Amino acid sequence: MTKEEEASKYMLIVEQCKEQLNQLEMQSQYIQAAIMDYNKARLTIEHLKKLDKETEMMIPIGGGAFINTIAKKQEKILVDVGAGIVTEKTYEEAIKKIDERIQSIEKSQARLDEMIQNIQKQGEDAAGKAQKLIYEDK
Repeated sequence: MTKEEEASKYMLIVEQCKEQLNQLEMQSQYIQAAIMDYNKARLTIEHLKKLDKETEMMIPIGGGAFINTIAKKQEKILVDVGAGIVTEKTYEEAIKKIDERIQSIEKSQARLDEMIQNIQKQGEDAAGKAQKLIYEDK
């Protein structure tokens, strides 16, 4: 294999790493959005838990639209426990379930971050080898 062919091979690896990094960055953004959503749900549950009487509030229904409603103190709330199954949970149980989900998602984020670092290193190594081959003759 000539130096030009070898350099081209390394440049191809660099491009593949860039594509993988773009995809992983999109996944990372999705994970961060999910964590924010769960944190928002946790915060809302904590506020609802403190209600001691009927309280007027606005509830987002999507698309930047809200509905005015009156919330009453509830003993339990409905929580999706997976596979589309919803059960009643106490506030503490719901917060615990959300915390577990946040921890699980954060572990996924950590694995994703590790993959990103490995691919960045792989791309940097390939770029360095390509540059060495290209500038070796000059």
